[in-house]
Amino acid sequence: MAVAVLTMLVLAAPASAGGNGAIQLSGLGAPAGEGECTDRAADFKIVLEGDLVGCVYQYFEEGEFRPSGTYIERGYEIFDVCLSDGSTCGTFETTYVFTAKYADTDFSGQEWGRCQHPIVAGTGTGDFTGVTGRLDFKDNVEAGNFAMRGHISLP
Repeated sequence: MAVAVLTMLVLAAPASAGGNGAIQLSGLGAPAGEGECTDRAADFKIVLEGDLVGCVYQYFEEGEFRPSGTYIERGYEIFDVCLSDGSTCGTFETTYVFTAKYADTDFSGQEWGRCQHPIVAGTGTGDFTGVTGRLDFKDNVEAGNFAMRGHISLP
């Protein structure tokens, strides 16, 4: 009985930044406005809020419209972020694959969009040294922002 109670307590304990397993994350991203995310030059900049707070600097590598009308884009990013409680700050890189459906090849009339962001091993700095994981974004076309969810693990 004591083992069962102890197991339930361990499983119910929230993950923290310190090697105690995966940290589940959620939040919201939006295009950076004037004066936001100015530390780096980038093709696109995102401001994050929620479980991760900071900036994402995105660098385009390739993109193409498919005959089906979907658009596929690939590139890499630098996340310059902190956990929302401020306990863990630094940077890490991801690759990304963005998939979306537009009404036309001039990028008008976006119908939907989503993006996968696996963390590139060995790119973490500061408190994110050794970080692994993956983040996913889903576009809210009406609101002009991106819901973020995913997980990271710290050594």
